[in-house]
Amino acid sequence: MLDSDWTDSGDLSSRFDRRSRDRMHAFVARRGAFFVLLAVLLAQLLLLSVQITRGRNVRLVQVWVTAVFAPLERGVHAVAGSGASVARTGESLWRARSENQQLRAQLAGDEIRLQLLSVRAAEANRLRALLGFKAHLSYPSVAAQVIAWSPDPGSGAVFINRGSADGVAREMPVITPQGVVGKIAAAYRHTAQVLLLTDPSSGAGGLVQSSGVQGILRGMSHGLCEMRYVMDDEKVVPGDAVLTSGLDQIYPRGLMMGTVIRAQDGNIYKQIEVRPAVDLNRLEEVLVMLKPVAEKRMVRHTLHP
Repeated sequence: MLDSDWTDSGDLSSRFDRRSRDRMHAFVARRGAFFVLLAVLLAQLLLLSVQITRGRNVRLVQVWVTAVFAPLERGVHAVAGSGASVARTGESLWRARSENQQLRAQLAGDEIRLQLLSVRAAEANRLRALLGFKAHLSYPSVAAQVIAWSPDPGSGAVFINRGSADGVAREMPVITPQGVVGKIAAAYRHTAQVLLLTDPSSGAGGLVQSSGVQGILRGMSHGLCEMRYVMDDEKVVPGDAVLTSGLDQIYPRGLMMGTVIRAQDGNIYKQIEVRPAVDLNRLEEVLVMLKPVAEKRMVRHTLHP
């Protein structure tokens, strides 16, 4: 049954092909004269175009060929020109990118050099101020640089690059043009340890500049100082300047120590907080006053109970 279906389908297809060929042959046979005439006319037209010339002895066939192929040629030239333009643009972009990278590297180098110059200029200004301040001191002094901080987080101490070889000894005052830094706690051959004014174990005699009220300035754990032993009936207000009194026989009288930021009455003595005049967290250069160390301390038991 299936074979017969396939046989019938094949016969139908072959009959359709034969009919199509027969119709094509019949059409050509009926129109044969027309196709022959058309071919003759085209041949004559081609011969005439070859023979006929226009201005400047240009043959008509050349005009036709030019008219046909000129747009194609212009398109090819346009594509080629666009490719060359793209190549030139890419080369320009690559060159600009390379120059931009070079300029960025040069700018980074210039910024680093500028930062170094700024640091050196700031250091020169600090040293100039330090030397100018040194010239007005009544005691000889030596300039020193802070080289390290104490590794103990609870200790307010720094190390400087001057020691006993430079005349530095224990309990010599350490100052800057802004005010008191602290005192020498230990002196080695070429280095020394400075106990800062804010260290809880430090102590110095102080007085309130506006009223002359005196007390003992001791360090506190959070970077401030407290002024002790000032009676409640004494007048002390925030903003008052606190100077060295000289009674501790370590610091000369009249050096700036800090400013009162809080003052309130207590049971007997006022509770007074003082902010140091020097930013002790940013120390770089200091002066050590080569002040003769007194053999006796009048208030040693008061400052260091």
